[in-house]
Amino acid sequence: MGQPQQKITICTSCRHKGSNCRPGYELIAKLRTAIAAAGDSLTDEFEISGVACMAGCDRPCTVAYHGTRKATYLFGDIEADTDIDDLVAFAQQYTSMEDGWCSSVDRPGKLRTSTLARVPAAIIALEDSDVRVS
Repeated sequence: MGQPQQKITICTSCRHKGSNCRPGYELIAKLRTAIAAAGDSLTDEFEISGVACMAGCDRPCTVAYHGTRKATYLFGDIEADTDIDDLVAFAQQYTSMEDGWCSSVDRPGKLRTSTLARVPAAIIALEDSDVRVS
């Protein structure tokens, strides 16, 4: 088994308005537990980590799904207590999507309406070469 080819990154700087609460740390812990409990080898598929800022400050907590040669998704307004099932369901869905691309109506629950961005996979063609890098 090698390195996971997919990642879930959670902002650890996001704060609820008018509060010093940083929900990212709690969300990371709950999501790791839920992914492990989900089985289906999701634990082997995803690395779950935090990052200091994802520039989604007005929509805490922000969560990104990204993978090798896949579209990246950034979700906002994610709550550790209510959105874990949707995050796990999307992880299962994302694993099965070859290019990571899906319509908003295909995403589970709250993730249909909390998408901040979908960034296509970057494939860069090198000049004077047939080699592609992603």
